[in-house]
Amino acid sequence: MIFFYAPRNGRPMTQDQQEALLTIALLAAFSDGVKAEAERAEIRRIAEGLADGFDGAPNIAHLYQDVLLKRVDVAAAARKLSDLGQRQLAYEMAVSVCDADGQQSAPERKFLADLRSLLGLDSAQTQVFDTQATDVADALATPLTTGAAALQATNPAPLAVVPIDDAELDRSIQNYALLNGALELLPQSWASMAIIPLQIRMVYGIGKAHGVTLDQGHVREFIAAAGVGLTSQYLEQFGRKLLGGLLGKVAGRAIGAVGGAATGMAMSFATTYALGHLAKRYYASGRVMSTTLLRETYQALLAPAREMQVRYLPQMQQKAATLDAAQVLALVRGR
Repeated sequence: MIFFYAPRNGRPMTQDQQEALLTIALLAAFSDGVKAEAERAEIRRIAEGLADGFDGAPNIAHLYQDVLLKRVDVAAAARKLSDLGQRQLAYEMAVSVCDADGQQSAPERKFLADLRSLLGLDSAQTQVFDTQATDVADALATPLTTGAAALQATNPAPLAVVPIDDAELDRSIQNYALLNGALELLPQSWASMAIIPLQIRMVYGIGKAHGVTLDQGHVREFIAAAGVGLTSQYLEQFGRKLLGGLLGKVAGRAIGAVGGAATGMAMSFATTYALGHLAKRYYASGRVMSTTLLRETYQALLAPAREMQVRYLPQMQQKAATLDAAQVLALVRGR
């Protein structure tokens, strides 16, 4: 069973309801109290630019300031969501935001427990999603390799030098980008939760192809050094889905509706594509690129990747029509 979010009264979300969902997502992002300054800056950038191109969208930059200055609280936001589907969505988005940068901290767990109570949700109403979220978290907690080859060292370890097949790496990067773009076109929360784990697995594979094995921590550090925020990336995906009408209107497997909402979305294609080619350059150079050069190179790769995503949108829509939760979880686990 997977939840889909169509308002029971058949009406689209009001702006107040959109604001409430975005506010809860932002509150979840800062609920750990220890967000790095770089991640805060990326969240602010997203808040300032996310509503561009969406007519009648909430002022997300203002919502961001309200959250930072504690002018809003989760109880007030929760009261604006009367529909059960919207309340379930708010909870799932908050869980996903808290999970984006790793296992939940104690403050995040408390925030989520309080939120579930404020939304009037019981364990039966969140059980399916909680199980899915736990499955993804467990997959991330396991080593990226398994068995005797599993890497437990504290530092990246060089492997024996092997010939590098550039064409095969390029195909792999494109396949990951197409898959993540397709996942972003789906309205289900489990779809977006898989994007970051798949980016981590992609970078791991690129490093391994260049003779370097990495653990989860080192891959995450590389992604952060490139300026790709984990929490902020998820917030951006959620915001585009919400403002683009994909959340709250799509019922069942209405892939036609997904296609209609896709314009300006599927940015995870571009992010994944640029990140993959950045990793390819980084490991080919012997890992000597500075943080500044990593970020500049990533931004330079992102612009053409955004143009490519328009060209590849039909392929992403086609792939989205075939995906289900079990299949995606298997990909996250590397099976």
